[in-house]
Amino acid sequence: MGHADDHPAADGAHTRSQASQHCDLCEAAPITTWYHEDAVCWIADCEICQVPMVVWRSHGAEPPADALSHMLDRLRAIADARFGVDGWFLDREMRRIPDHFHAHARDPDWWSRIAARFLRP
Repeated sequence: MGHADDHPAADGAHTRSQASQHCDLCEAAPITTWYHEDAVCWIADCEICQVPMVVWRSHGAEPPADALSHMLDRLRAIADARFGVDGWFLDREMRRIPDHFHAHARDPDWWSRIAARFLRP
């Protein structure tokens, strides 16, 4: 028998208690540098990419327009401060966790840093 929070919310998001049982982004473990945290989102360096990543606090792939705008505005401010206004691009492709909204602010050298980490002897 299910619990009341076993169903998605009206906006398609799941409650944190349900989703955190299996979602790394819902867990929100502070293992890298954190830049921002509020009721809508959190922003920290991605554990894999080491670039700022915004994560919706609700589990779901399509946040409502107001939440999306809020999150991208916060990410933009952090990325501008870290990389400069023209020193980064927005990557909204959710490759590894496609069912929980997140987006990266990538600088031009992000891929070479990853490759260097994995190609070291």
